[in-house]
Amino acid sequence: MEKVKNRWLIAASAVGIHISIGAVYAYSVLKKPLFDQVGWEYSHTAWAFSIAILCLGFTAALLGKYAEKLGPKKSGMIAAVLYGGGLLLSGWAVDIDNLWLFYLGYGVIGGMGLGVGYIAPVSTLIKWFPDRRGLATGLAIMGFGFGALIASSVYQFSIPELGISTTMYMLGAVYMVVMISSAQYLAPPPTGWLPKGMVTAENSNGKAVKKDLAELTVGEAMKTKRFYYLWFMFFINITCGIAIISVASPLSQEVAGLTTAAAIAMVGAMGLFNGVGRIAWSSFSDKIGRPMTFTAFFAIQIVAFMLLPQTTNAFFFQMLIFIIISCYGGGFATMPAFVGDIFGTKHLSMISGYVLTAWGVAGLIGPQMAAYIREATGSYEQTLYIFAGLFIVALVLSILMQRNIKQVRKQSELQDAEETASLKVA
Repeated sequence: MEKVKNRWLIAASAVGIHISIGAVYAYSVLKKPLFDQVGWEYSHTAWAFSIAILCLGFTAALLGKYAEKLGPKKSGMIAAVLYGGGLLLSGWAVDIDNLWLFYLGYGVIGGMGLGVGYIAPVSTLIKWFPDRRGLATGLAIMGFGFGALIASSVYQFSIPELGISTTMYMLGAVYMVVMISSAQYLAPPPTGWLPKGMVTAENSNGKAVKKDLAELTVGEAMKTKRFYYLWFMFFINITCGIAIISVASPLSQEVAGLTTAAAIAMVGAMGLFNGVGRIAWSSFSDKIGRPMTFTAFFAIQIVAFMLLPQTTNAFFFQMLIFIIISCYGGGFATMPAFVGDIFGTKHLSMISGYVLTAWGVAGLIGPQMAAYIREATGSYEQTLYIFAGLFIVALVLSILMQRNIKQVRKQSELQDAEETASLKVA
């Protein structure tokens, strides 16, 4: 018999890949050095990050089918070559002062590596952790959040000493090695495998596996209401969260009167709450269910965004920001498990990829929306109230999602009962 791999080492391998690609969230640290050393304007270099996130979402959708066929090991290695190669090309672009080549390396090629590297480990983890889907995805995607903290520290230390291009060469090579090494252990579980203590629903001895709502293909999933409910819920959560991340420092100084140093410290702490929120919320979702978890995200953030414009106390203002960011991170960690719950795991990479297009679109819209409303109104107050309104829409969608899930489950139970009755008659 084939030796079954250790699922916790599978999780560690997934974390290795996600810590590497999570460096993309440290991109803001590069903006000033790029301006100081190469002379590239902030408004120009900002596009590299937007392109990377856009390519992440749409690569996950378009290549999810092939990632599923190739398997997590080969997909992880492809992600390593694309992401690491994109960073190496970015370093060369800085060396020869070519912004368009930088867009190609960091944005397009690196973004494609992000997309493949994001979905392949997560879909594998969900299959290894049928009893703890939220915890499993939370571990990997927490790595994505903490990857930004590691990369930002490396940037701050290395760039003044070595320069931007050498730092990009170094990180490109290191991340490629880490991702390729991590991918070697990734593999799906054997057919029919279940962790100890779990049994099939038909077996009454032990803890039963909760049956997924359905096992659908991408085409079938996209014909359901719940696919679009989930897409827009995910989109709203990311749009508002990424907008807050993009304006956190000036927002805190304008509303709560934080000093520049205090605002920078708050932004650093946001990375911690982003990472912790991913593992905490996703683990909690194993207890209360994914639909209720998303409903909680939106109810909490409606209150938080309504309170933010009126909160001048620095401590309470920062607590509200940290709560929002924890929900933002929690949405990322909980979404893949949610997809598995309502659409099954057979085509999880492909379906998750299509849902992740919401991330790509939100990455473009969120920061631009915040900047436009700020310029039009002269303050962030209206922006925050508009985001609260968007979360009311998301809350309604989450309630409709719960109703839809209950209806589908009830229909499935009735169909199973009818089939059982007909077999008895036969």
